[in-house]
Amino acid sequence: MAVALTGAAAVPAVASAAHREAPGRDRAAEISSAGYGDSARLGYQKAVAVQLLKGVFERGDTSVVDRFVRPDYIQHNPLAPDGAEALKYFGALQRQQYPDLRYDIKRVISEGDLVLVHSNIVLTPGTRGVAAFDIFRFQGGKIAEHWDVLQAVPATTANGNDMFSTVSRPRTEAPGPAWRTAYNRKLVTAFFDRLLVKKDPSAVDAYVGPEYDQHSPNVPDGVAGLKAGAAAFGAQFPQLRVTRKRIIAEGDLVAVHSNYVLTPGTRGQAVVDLFRVRGGRIVEHWDAVQDVPETSANDNTMF
Repeated sequence: MAVALTGAAAVPAVASAAHREAPGRDRAAEISSAGYGDSARLGYQKAVAVQLLKGVFERGDTSVVDRFVRPDYIQHNPLAPDGAEALKYFGALQRQQYPDLRYDIKRVISEGDLVLVHSNIVLTPGTRGVAAFDIFRFQGGKIAEHWDVLQAVPATTANGNDMFSTVSRPRTEAPGPAWRTAYNRKLVTAFFDRLLVKKDPSAVDAYVGPEYDQHSPNVPDGVAGLKAGAAAFGAQFPQLRVTRKRIIAEGDLVAVHSNYVLTPGTRGQAVVDLFRVRGGRIVEHWDAVQDVPETSANDNTMF
């Protein structure tokens, strides 16, 4: 079960014409040269990621691959081979197996040449589906590389929150103002490294707000729940090693893609942690966790 993400949430209007682009046209370069600035370029990238995946996996329109994906597309999903043609074939298989598949997009953020999409993939109507994060890297206005992490949505959670909703104020899925990005990126990086890389529990008091909303299904809600969950996780896996791979931030949302190796010598897990920051404190967290498989359809690893 390995599909990518799509949807139309939080995509700026300046990028909404991505579906009209002609083959071979480098719209990102045109936007940049026309002086629209970084915001327009990031909006274009988000719109392209959404349009590609909505077309391929929901509508079965593989022509969007020709418009938006480089022929030498690099794939990190362990069930899919490299290349644009392989993406078309993979999409056709998904459509054949799950003809009613739908994507409920929750959040889309972009920084630099990267786009992250958080969504609930519902493979069959009436089921809980999958919590998924897709990451895309752009090159020359087209998608050049893709990573993802997928986790089945459980029937219940330890915190009473679902894996997708926004609980903290303001209750919007859109990222906050761009001027907050650099500060929030630095804050979340410091918190993540102190708590998970250096295993220092004092990071919670230093960086987490008193009203902390948890969406990771096995961790209790609130600051006390985070402390208890981190302590239990550390006790269960005392040799845990967490390696950051990439960070994507926009406004008040910061995502960390990493490899959690629970026990030395094992492949570990691919994880995306998504944090929301308000007033200089982390106030909300979502994630998805996937075991790294022994074999893969490509030679690129999940990272």
